[in-house]
Amino acid sequence: MKYEKILHEAAELIKMSQYAVAFTGAGISAASGIPTFRGKGGIWKTIDPNYFNIHFFEKKPFITWKIIKQAFYDKITEAKPNMAHYILSVMEQKGFIKSVITQNIDHLHQDAGSDNVIELHGTYKRLVCTKCGMEYDYRFADLNYLPPTCFVCRGVLKPDFIFFNEDLPKKTIENATAEINKADLLLVIGTRAEVFPANTFINLARDNEVKIIEINIDKTALTHYHTSLFIKNEAENTMEKLCRILTCKD
Repeated sequence: MKYEKILHEAAELIKMSQYAVAFTGAGISAASGIPTFRGKGGIWKTIDPNYFNIHFFEKKPFITWKIIKQAFYDKITEAKPNMAHYILSVMEQKGFIKSVITQNIDHLHQDAGSDNVIELHGTYKRLVCTKCGMEYDYRFADLNYLPPTCFVCRGVLKPDFIFFNEDLPKKTIENATAEINKADLLLVIGTRAEVFPANTFINLARDNEVKIIEINIDKTALTHYHTSLFIKNEAENTMEKLCRILTCKD
């Protein structure tokens, strides 16, 4: 099927839906200069993910924080939303989508203007004390001195995003599940959605017979088993063209 025809079919599915939800991963932020995790040049190609195990962090926070600063904070804090983020914001404003569920910790959806965003894996913008639970904006910590510590109890601060072997907050799971249960269309962008917990929400959507539009640069397991319509392209270019078809001209 030709690319333009697929885009028009996708736009028609979005127009016909009553409750469309976007489900995004690292691929949507690639154009903003943030590396993906498992793709070409991904973070886990050069960094051992065991450093991001919560048990390792608890034992050796300096080592993990040094890697976190290099791999995330030195890049994410300078990143800006790209066209795909802005278009999702416009689509929400115009009622084409109701919410965004994201696996990303970069806060770019909110920076682009999206209001109803569920961050499955948390956010880099907030730090939490591992001892007393005090929360801080990351800008209050001097990341030139690692690990950063709590001003109240001197406990080690941890970025408020999910590490390996760390549970998602119950409220986050409840909110994401509620959105999937209301959805009749899922717009999956820039994620393979193969690992927990992303795969549980995709499976729930499948069980609910939700139509899935997938935008990825390559086919995935999702494409073969769940996707109703697959668009093979990078997120920014596809979303811009899709928006023009939907008349999001502003």
